[in-house]
Amino acid sequence: MISLTDSQKIGMGLTGFGVFFLFFGMVLFFDKALLAIGNILFVAGLAFVIGLERTFKFFFQRHKFKATSFFLGGVIVVLIGWPIIGVVLEIYGFFLLFRGFFPVAVGFIRRVPVLGSILNLPGISGVCVFAMLYVKTLEINMHSGFLV
Repeated sequence: MISLTDSQKIGMGLTGFGVFFLFFGMVLFFDKALLAIGNILFVAGLAFVIGLERTFKFFFQRHKFKATSFFLGGVIVVLIGWPIIGVVLEIYGFFLLFRGFFPVAVGFIRRVPVLGSILNLPGISGVCVFAMLYVKTLEINMHSGFLV
């Protein structure tokens, strides 16, 4: 069993509430207030889970500058009051930031009894394989010097 510190437990709660408020804000036709609260809780929760220093190191790496710009720019745009544009920017930045984590997450979910059988269905399995290959191609291009 993984032991979590108290601050990591708080961070998990903040991140969970942040994801909930983001989802609920999108369900309620991009409600500005809910999306803003969700953004603040998500970023604060991430800082609590991995620590403030590691959060800054994660977001402000040289090769993640584009992703960080889109994600944090989307957060700012939502806070200003343009939720649809902000969420689109955030989603794009989120996928750029966490694209290396998606194959690991899909591999983990495939081992979960019910979810694994869902991911192995013909249509969904093809999408997962395509997404994993796309991420690997982007990583290869990034390491060979091409800008992504």
